[in-house]
Amino acid sequence: MTTVIGANIRRLRKQRGWTQARLAWELCRAAGVQGKPVSAQEISRWEAGRRTPRDWLPFLAAVLGVSEDVLTGPPVPPEPAMPTLADYLPEGDPLAPLSARSGRRIGGGVVLDLHQRVHGLRLADDVVYGLDLIGRAMRDLRAAVTLFREARYTEETGRQLLSLIGEFAQIAGWIASDAGQHTEAERIYRLGLSAAQQAEDHTLAGNLAGSLAYQLSNTGREAEGLTLARSALAEAGPDAPPKARALYLDRVAWAHTKAGGPESAQHAMRALGEAGEALAEDSEGTESPTWLYWVDAGELQVMESRVHTELHRPLRAVPLLRDVLSRYDATHTRELALYLSWLAVAYADANEPEEAAATAERVISLSADVASERTAERGRVMLARLAEYAHVPEVRAVLDSAS
Repeated sequence: MTTVIGANIRRLRKQRGWTQARLAWELCRAAGVQGKPVSAQEISRWEAGRRTPRDWLPFLAAVLGVSEDVLTGPPVPPEPAMPTLADYLPEGDPLAPLSARSGRRIGGGVVLDLHQRVHGLRLADDVVYGLDLIGRAMRDLRAAVTLFREARYTEETGRQLLSLIGEFAQIAGWIASDAGQHTEAERIYRLGLSAAQQAEDHTLAGNLAGSLAYQLSNTGREAEGLTLARSALAEAGPDAPPKARALYLDRVAWAHTKAGGPESAQHAMRALGEAGEALAEDSEGTESPTWLYWVDAGELQVMESRVHTELHRPLRAVPLLRDVLSRYDATHTRELALYLSWLAVAYADANEPEEAAATAERVISLSADVASERTAERGRVMLARLAEYAHVPEVRAVLDSAS
């Protein structure tokens, strides 16, 4: 029986994309114990059949999402191995330094300037969108890559440059996606993933992979998006900063929602719950990369409301969205329009066509001067949903004004 249990633990762990260290961490958290009474080495012994979990069986079943009978029963059928982030790296090495560098020698001052530029680009994305910002984003990314390939610097400065290339690629990929340039965005994300991997910046690599997974989930490649989102979470491991784990889990929740299937809702809600738990571990003394500044309870609430809307649960979605919108910064026009579009769809699902029409009018008005393909696509989805109520005068007026 011990051998069967071990094989089942191994297969179920791999199906979730977890390392042995991650499973040990999940077990300790589920049991509510401090320290590491279960280590990766102990998991290895269980899987090899050298020891029996015994008292840990209930916790193993809980974290692996199965019953104890499944763990002790016939061998769990194996699933195909989950791809790693390395499978998403670009062909060749676009970041290979030139063999004979002729550029100037650079140091901390240049690195600090790049830090400020990439942070400024993130802040600009809050108020300038897609097509209006893509030119600046690409110039900044190319400049960082050129410095890395041509300048002379220390090994430490080289690692910092690689991380900055990854950060530029993440925001540039996001902006390209917002502009509807999805092929270009994927190329940029993969470049950034290569840079982050070379810099051994695993937290940043997870963010880049999660961003690409989000795009895939929203552009008809749902299965691939789910696989990549889960890989990003698995490779980041339990040692990633709490805000980063919350963000990875946020992407997993959305990927499950978009992928559909009989258990998609259950998996999505579980990921959202785990995201909330991860964020709760963040404290004033916890160090997180500066690019995680925007990850907070409000962002998780936004994702939860969107998941409920996508799952056609308006009674849960509407109160959440109204609460979010009551506190949202009105200067962030794109996000305001996006969240209102979700609210309009939720109202339609709740059989409240008049409220849906009034909300849709605000979306159309806000979107008029926003150069964002993401917002335009959400508008099309919203109007298609409202078309079911074309017989309602308020809805008919909105549809006519948008045509």
